[in-house]
Amino acid sequence: MSLADTASLDLETRASDHEHDALRLWLRLLTCTNLIETDIRSRLRQEFDCTLPRFDLLAQLDRHPEGLKMGELSKRMMVTGGNVTGITDQLEKEGWVTRETVANDRRAFLIKLTPRGKKAFASMARAHEAWVETLMRQMPEKEQQQLYSLLGSLKAAIGG
Repeated sequence: MSLADTASLDLETRASDHEHDALRLWLRLLTCTNLIETDIRSRLRQEFDCTLPRFDLLAQLDRHPEGLKMGELSKRMMVTGGNVTGITDQLEKEGWVTRETVANDRRAFLIKLTPRGKKAFASMARAHEAWVETLMRQMPEKEQQQLYSLLGSLKAAIGG
């Protein structure tokens, strides 16, 4: 097998049978996450001309109608402040968010969805939910429930 063939395999497939079970499990989880994320990214781009980071920022603001400071958005999205600023700048130009100064901190900005942004995000969120349901439907419901429970146990065991 050539290096090009090996590079095309997913992370889990590249693991050898000699790897520890924990590492193989991690690689399987990562591979599944990557497969789902790739599908969602593609659909967002094709159907809404939207990137996943933009969608994530809109989702955070949708959960917090009172608005969020830029620093809080950065923490919640686990990206740098520069990334949040760039996305916010684009969304503000498109009329999807507003940027307001914070009364007690002139250096901080509060970001909120505009009515136009709320409407656009609501449409994307409905589609996103349907896409995830379609992807998950490939697995029987009972197995989905078992996996959810097992992943909950893993989350608790590692301190989540």
